[in-house]
Amino acid sequence: MTNASAGKPRVAITYCTQCGWLLRAGWMAQELLSTFKDGLGEVALIPATGGAFSITCGDVLIWERVRDGGFPDVKTLKQRVRDVVEPGRDLGHVDRG
Repeated sequence: MTNASAGKPRVAITYCTQCGWLLRAGWMAQELLSTFKDGLGEVALIPATGGAFSITCGDVLIWERVRDGGFPDVKTLKQRVRDVVEPGRDLGHVDRG
C-alpha cells in the first residue's frame, strides 16, 4: 500500500474545545475533503483552547476567527483553500454564486 497523500497539501483546522467548535471544524473538514477529493493530502483537526479557530495550509493562514471576523461561510472557505492549493481550479457553482 502506498501513501497517496505524499506531497499533497495539508490543511489544519485548529478549534477551541472550550467553545464547543468541534462539530463546526469537522463539518468544514468534510466540505474540504468532498470538494478537493484527491487534491488534499490531509485535513487535520487540532484541539485548542482560549477561543482559537484558524485554518492553515502549510505556512499560509487561510482564516483566523479574530482577524477575519468570525467563521467563514463554506463558499469563502473553499475559495480561499483553492487559491492556495489549486489556484486555477474552477469551483463551479461556488465561484458563480
